[in-house]
Amino acid sequence: MSESRKRFFRAVLLLSLLFISCMAFAQDGYFVTYSHQMEEPGNLEMGLKSVTASPKGGNAFLANALEFEYGVKAWWTSELYLDSQSTSGESSVFTGFRWDNRFRPLLREHWINPVLYFEFENINSADKSLLEVVGHDTREEFLERHDRHEKKREAELKLILSSNFKGWNLSENVIAEKNLVGEPWEFGYALGVSRPLALVAGAKPCVLCRENLSAGAEMYGGLGERYSFGLRDTSHYLAPVVQWRIPGGTTFKFSPGFGLNDNSQRFLFRFGVAYEIDQIASRLRGN
Repeated sequence: MSESRKRFFRAVLLLSLLFISCMAFAQDGYFVTYSHQMEEPGNLEMGLKSVTASPKGGNAFLANALEFEYGVKAWWTSELYLDSQSTSGESSVFTGFRWDNRFRPLLREHWINPVLYFEFENINSADKSLLEVVGHDTREEFLERHDRHEKKREAELKLILSSNFKGWNLSENVIAEKNLVGEPWEFGYALGVSRPLALVAGAKPCVLCRENLSAGAEMYGGLGERYSFGLRDTSHYLAPVVQWRIPGGTTFKFSPGFGLNDNSQRFLFRFGVAYEIDQIASRLRGN
C-alpha cells in the first residue's frame, strides 16, 4: 500500500471515529445479519455503520450508512438509512436512501423465531455501503470511478430466522432483491452467531465488564440470480464481530472481514456506533 493511501486511511478513520463518538446502533451483534431482536416500541436508535477497504487495482474508500430505527409496535420496527461514501482521489458523495420495515409475526420466544423484512432502496451506482451482498456482486464493481447517473430503485425481501439458546444467538437470513426496472431477482444469504462474554451481571456497575462485551462471527455472500442461481461468479465474506455496550445506551461494534474467494475484496473493516433514546415521543411532549 502506498504512503498516500495509508495517510488517506488514517485520515478518514480518524474523522469518522471523531464524528460518531460525538453522536449520541444496535442491530444485535452483527453488521449484515439480522436476528429477531426488534426495537422497543417508542424508542429511537440513531447510529452509523461504516465500512472501509482498499480494492486491489482501485482506490481506497470509506462508505457510511446513517441509521434511524424506530420501534412502531412490539411486532413492527421501521428503519431509515442515508448512504454516502468517500473515495481516495475522487470525491465524497451522497448515494441515496433505504427504508426498511421488519415484522415479527410471533411475539413469544420460540425455538426458531421468524421475522419478515421489506426494504425499498433509492440509491445510485456509486453506493459502496455493502449492507448486503447479493447476486453476482464482486470486487470489480469497486474499481470504477463515481457514477451517480445510474439510479437503482430496488425492492429487497428477507426471511430472518433466529434462535437463542443458553446465551448464544444463531441467525440465518435469506435475501431476495429486485431492481424495479425489470432486471431478474438476485439472491444472497447472511449467517451469524454471537454470545455475550458473561451471562450474569456483576455486583458493581462498570464499563468494561464482561457482560457488556459480546463476540461472534458472520458469513455472507451472493447466490446468483434467477437465471444463474448458485455460487458461480459470486463473492463471500467471513467476519468476526466484537460489540461493546456502554451503560447509558451507547453501543460500539468492530468487524474485520475477509474475502473467501477471488471475487471478493481481500479485506473489509467495519465499525459502527449507536445511541438509543427511550420513549422519544413522550420526551418531545415533555411527559
